[in-house]
Amino acid sequence: MLKIAPYRIEISDEAIADLNDRLARTRFPWAVTDDWSRGQPIKLIRELVDQWRDEYDWREHERELNRLPHFMTEIDGQPIHFVHVKSSVPNALPLILSHGWPGSFVEFLGLIGPLTDPKAHGLDESIAFDLVIPSLPGFGFSSPTSEPGWDSARTAKAWDTLMKALRYERYGAHGGDAGALVGRELGILAPEGLVGTHLLQIFAFPTGQPGEMDKLSSFEMEGMGNLAKFEKYGGYQAIQSKRPGTLAFSLNDSPAGQLAWNAELWFGFEGNGVEHVDRELYLTINSIFWFTATSGSAANVYFEDAQTGAGYREIPNPTPTGVAVFPDDFRSVRSFAERSNNIVHWTEMPRGGHFAAQDAPDLLVEDIRKFFNGVAVR
Repeated sequence: MLKIAPYRIEISDEAIADLNDRLARTRFPWAVTDDWSRGQPIKLIRELVDQWRDEYDWREHERELNRLPHFMTEIDGQPIHFVHVKSSVPNALPLILSHGWPGSFVEFLGLIGPLTDPKAHGLDESIAFDLVIPSLPGFGFSSPTSEPGWDSARTAKAWDTLMKALRYERYGAHGGDAGALVGRELGILAPEGLVGTHLLQIFAFPTGQPGEMDKLSSFEMEGMGNLAKFEKYGGYQAIQSKRPGTLAFSLNDSPAGQLAWNAELWFGFEGNGVEHVDRELYLTINSIFWFTATSGSAANVYFEDAQTGAGYREIPNPTPTGVAVFPDDFRSVRSFAERSNNIVHWTEMPRGGHFAAQDAPDLLVEDIRKFFNGVAVR
């Protein structure tokens, strides 16, 4: 039986002062260009550094976060932090939400109310959820990483252990980015009681078979352009898959460096997220990474999955699976995904991007509710 204890976030005054001192002494690089062609532009990172140092109030956000019920446990030798919010609706479906990189449980704050208390948000209360929102191993308060080997498949097993320890006999899963890899591995694991897994991405690619591209819709073909941009700009994945230990020195020593590195996905390779990212939320997530010194260990998830293929391997996932595809993101292709997944629900969204819980929460809530309303009654 797992030992589960209440947890409270308490960052020391000394740690906050150290962060502000480091931000004040940031040594910005000289830029060859002032656009996005070589990376995040200095103008954006200066704005974020200034806001983090001069305007952002960690104590205010710490108080807000501590209004949630936080818990700590240990699974397979690994500290696991999670938020557990129960619905007042009878027979609410337990749902575990998995964030991605470079993310945090904080991403899901806007989903908690509509999913646990739908009536208060103008939604049908016959569809409600108990939410379990963990921090991935090595991320934030789920640290330090206990040992090598924490790939997405091992995390999926830990999530099932956690849900069973919370005495949930039936539950669903949702995830995006690294959380989508964990969600698919849960589907492959197919533990007793898992009713379905809802994902923002299934990373399945062309095999080169004749005619396979002919089946793609116009929406999916446009998504090939997103994939081409990733191939052109996505250097973070290559580095974190191969040399996360070297990268960790810079991320753990420079808050500005961490801020810029994490901006690659949040603000996009060409700045498409500049108008949409909630900067206070972004700084809260970066503050958690900084105060827990986990940017380096979080990068390890790419290395671990590269060793085993977890999350990407095309072995059968028999669990009922739903996919919500957002246009400003990797656009999953249904015919590719169906090669090894039991797809029962597929939605192509009119707007939203990689961090859909932040920039299109209404659409994501609607899709989660629709999917689980279908699979949970089977």
